[in-house]
Amino acid sequence: MTVEFISVGTEILLGNIVNTNAAFLAEKCAMLGLSCYHQSVVGDNEERLEDTLRRALSRSDVVILSGGLGPTKDDITKEVAAKVFGRKLYEDTHTKKQIQDYFCRTQNMQVTPNIWKQALVPEEAKVIDNHNGTAPGLILEENGKTAILLPGPPNEIIPMFEHDIAPYLNQLQPEGIYSKMVKICSIGESRVETMVEDLIVKQTNPTLAPYAKTGEVHLRVTAKASSEEEAERLMAPVMEELFRRFGDKIFTTEEEVTLEDVIIQMLLDKKMTVTTAESCTGGLVAGRLLNAAGASDVYKEGYVTYANEAKEHLLGVKHETLETYGAVSEQTAREMAEGAARMAHADAAISVTGIAGPGGGTPEKPVGLVYIGCYVKGNTRVEEFHFHGNRSKNRESSVAKALTLLREELLKVIDECRIM
Repeated sequence: MTVEFISVGTEILLGNIVNTNAAFLAEKCAMLGLSCYHQSVVGDNEERLEDTLRRALSRSDVVILSGGLGPTKDDITKEVAAKVFGRKLYEDTHTKKQIQDYFCRTQNMQVTPNIWKQALVPEEAKVIDNHNGTAPGLILEENGKTAILLPGPPNEIIPMFEHDIAPYLNQLQPEGIYSKMVKICSIGESRVETMVEDLIVKQTNPTLAPYAKTGEVHLRVTAKASSEEEAERLMAPVMEELFRRFGDKIFTTEEEVTLEDVIIQMLLDKKMTVTTAESCTGGLVAGRLLNAAGASDVYKEGYVTYANEAKEHLLGVKHETLETYGAVSEQTAREMAEGAARMAHADAAISVTGIAGPGGGTPEKPVGLVYIGCYVKGNTRVEEFHFHGNRSKNRESSVAKALTLLREELLKVIDECRIM
């Protein structure tokens, strides 16, 4: 089954807002096993939107439109869809009450007349209640073609899709779509793709699809089956083969579990504590760790030591080290990690020092040079990295590498305990 996306709004065309809805819908529909070959962005123009919708319906089974369902005159998505499907609009009393209740509950203000425009729905349309806004979602069906109209604000479209639209799309499929996500770190994207190339070439059901993330590679295993039990049986050999090839480079097979979740759980299991000492990342590593549930039990304090004086005063980095090797060096990263662990009385510590850019680089130490240190129970390891992005990307990549390095060193402690 094919799906196509149309994002409606002149503000998207002008670049005033980023089209995050298309990315969200594309990822979710891919997870449902739907094939997407086209996406479009159309301004608030009736003629162009009608032409785009007719063309989309001519080549795709399902067309999902986001945006243009609001109360103003330039919100025309519903009106155009009704025209294309040959349906008249009528005032839906249930939707009108939903809108009234929403304003009473959240706005504490009088409803203006134009708001009731959102209570008009096309004949024979399936109405999807909006629990986070006023414009309802709508589903129009005709001759095997479906148009799904969703509100534009992300805080409305995301819960509506996950709660109502995803189950609806699943029902359109002759078979259910089931998937597992294999998340890999400590190994690069190109290497991962090379290692699974033969599996991708000969895939039928289940299928295997790689997704590159900063510092990680995700492999989605997807099966079509009449039941979850059958899907599990189909996916089992592929999952076993992936574990055989990647081993402990796989840090989870759970969709919602992050690398920081895994690290915090490892620390909890071993009753260990951790701290961070950051320069160029400015607390981003600590922020990632603190995203995870249970972090408060293992992370007590951390350090952002951007200036050399802070590295000396807070972490005990030797003045001679900074003078001789510089703030961005293997030696400084080592002393930062060891100093942080000592000052925080922590079992483990991560340090980051580097040149994020855009300025500050030299031929000897270019922009993107980063040293990451990891101390775990008396052992310290320092790695040198060369990133080639902008300032934001270099910092993001540093955080990903820091978390990966910490996990690798914690695995060594776990393995040593198993041997003993």
